[in-house]
Amino acid sequence: MRILLILLLVSGTIVSCKNSNSSPVEDKELTELFSLMQGSFNSEIQSQVDSSYYNISLHMYPIWQDKGNFLYVEQALNSMQDRPYRQRIYEITRLSDSTFSSAVYNLDTDSLWIGKWKTPVAFDAISKSDLMLKSGCEVVLKRIDKNHFMGSTGETSCASSLRGASYAQSEVEVLEDKIISWDRGFDSEGNHVWGAEKGGYIFNKLD
Repeated sequence: MRILLILLLVSGTIVSCKNSNSSPVEDKELTELFSLMQGSFNSEIQSQVDSSYYNISLHMYPIWQDKGNFLYVEQALNSMQDRPYRQRIYEITRLSDSTFSSAVYNLDTDSLWIGKWKTPVAFDAISKSDLMLKSGCEVVLKRIDKNHFMGSTGETSCASSLRGASYAQSEVEVLEDKIISWDRGFDSEGNHVWGAEKGGYIFNKLD
């Protein structure tokens, strides 16, 4: 048997089944999640129903499309979109058969990127190595159904010093027509110090 195998290898009868020119198989669930997260959103409807919520704009658009699943994210009061209070880059990846990660990165000099969701090609001037990972602040999401994902950060893993907080928590639900996001900060004793008290912000998709 060994002699036959050697003869077959020499003669070229045995060939690799792997085609080096074959395209990678698309991860359809990852593509689904990444697509759902893209677009412009706001919480106008929620703010009209409940005055304790502000009308917040949320813009999330893909950048570096040949290098992975990256989104530039910008949040602001809808009436003050020229002065966003949050600018981030998210990287969406698969963690396991059933979970996905939305890692969070800070930008250097946020002011340079205000409104650049309108021209994502501007981010070609920088790369992932220019970003600062917010370690422990990734949101781990699970696919619940078609066009429906839910997840959260770790309970105390995302450090935050905003308004006296010690750590932050985020709970996220991604659907076909909206994103529900509940961000809260807690002090070292677990007291709530910032963020919505009743539940998450409901960001309805505009486009």
